[in-house]
Amino acid sequence: MTQHVDIAIVGAGFGGLGAAIRLSKAGFGDLLVFDDGDDVGGTWRDNTYPGCACDVPSHLYSFSFAPNPDWSNTFSGQAEIWAYLRGCVDRFGLRERIRTGHRVTDAAWDGTRWVITTSQGEYTARVLIAAAGPLSDPAIPDIPGIGDFQGTVFHSARWRHDHDLSGKRVAVIGTGASAIQFVPHIQPEVAKLSLFQRTPAWIMPRLTRRISRVERLIYRHVPGAQRLARLGIYSVRDAMGVGFLHPRVNRLASRLSLRTLRRQVRDPQLRDKITPRYAMGCKRVLISNDYWPTLTKPNVDVVTSGIARITAGGLITADGVEHPADTIILGTGFHVTDSPIMRHIRGADGRALSEAWTPSMYAYRGTTVPGFPNLFFLLGPNTGLGHTSVVLMIESQLNLVVKALKHMRARGLAAIEPTPTAQRDWSATIAKKMRGTVWETGCSSWYLDATGRNTTIWPGFATSFRWRTRHFRAADYVAPSAVKEHADAL
Repeated sequence: MTQHVDIAIVGAGFGGLGAAIRLSKAGFGDLLVFDDGDDVGGTWRDNTYPGCACDVPSHLYSFSFAPNPDWSNTFSGQAEIWAYLRGCVDRFGLRERIRTGHRVTDAAWDGTRWVITTSQGEYTARVLIAAAGPLSDPAIPDIPGIGDFQGTVFHSARWRHDHDLSGKRVAVIGTGASAIQFVPHIQPEVAKLSLFQRTPAWIMPRLTRRISRVERLIYRHVPGAQRLARLGIYSVRDAMGVGFLHPRVNRLASRLSLRTLRRQVRDPQLRDKITPRYAMGCKRVLISNDYWPTLTKPNVDVVTSGIARITAGGLITADGVEHPADTIILGTGFHVTDSPIMRHIRGADGRALSEAWTPSMYAYRGTTVPGFPNLFFLLGPNTGLGHTSVVLMIESQLNLVVKALKHMRARGLAAIEPTPTAQRDWSATIAKKMRGTVWETGCSSWYLDATGRNTTIWPGFATSFRWRTRHFRAADYVAPSAVKEHADAL
């Protein structure tokens, strides 16, 4: 039988759990959280590769309304972050509201509500919150012959812990945020590591340290101590956004990065291969203390020629060289600008979100979309950050969602959606703010969609986004006609 719930949340990572907590505290407790995994945690449940850790300080990569005084390190690892999220479920009594093993295959607005089809049955909901996140669906490259490979192939987000890499010839495709973490961990055990690099990354030192027992006691027992620490980190990290908005400011950081590279990699030929030649910040800036030194090891080969095809026993590059391999690990990122969830959400006119978002994604304040009543996106278009924690953006969006739902309740509105005018003005604001930023200096990155437009990053500070989402502007929204007619009939 179809079950009705007031609010349906898709995704049980930071976005989905944060929404469930905030909405429950605001008096909207009739909700369910759907996730296709076997537990909560999202990205931090799925990514279990060796060395997986966050590149944002722990105190900032957590909810402001759920501080954790027991972080063991200034930059937490995957297991600790996953444990934190599971702890939030118990801390806020969400267990009975979570439906794991429920893959959402369709969500359609029928004129008055959302009809949601999952792998475990059908539900209806007044409000749909999409919180699947941009780093949830691994991107598998379409390389000729990949299906012919006789060895083992897996994506870093689906790590094969049952596959022993000892003594293996391993090919790693991709040199992004995941690869620079797992490569130093697997290098000592493999016989040969061929690292296929398309574009070298800017890397900064990871200023990590263990948090002492005394510090943890203070955070636990001294009111405000951890909030003060978080505020200090927040201020410093948000100020780093200046270098992304005004690329010249990043020249000092660029020099620091290159100086570290020269110190860690003495071989001039190898150093030339891995030296970035684009503005720092145009692609994601990575942090690591051991990635560059790992590339100097005798069993590591950095390959910069493009992959032409894959054979049964290895990879052949464009220069005709064959690279034998027993295992291929794909560090090739995720579907960000073409997330599969877009194809499963259909609005008032029956169009899928993927159609409405062709050729580019858009959302008013990164959260709501014209033609999709009562749909709220968390970490939607242009809400990503290159310099600080996206949890800050999620919380800003949740402030807006709560205020929108309270407005609807106070006015007796069955549904709302942003007006096309509000959306056009917002898109114009984004385009204007993007001018002159580092993302318009010409490099290619996963921030850009097929048209070359940056549809993922917020071109500003986290503080400025919070300022723009602090109020619900009723004039920017409208009640859809079908819903209005239904409400009048009642």
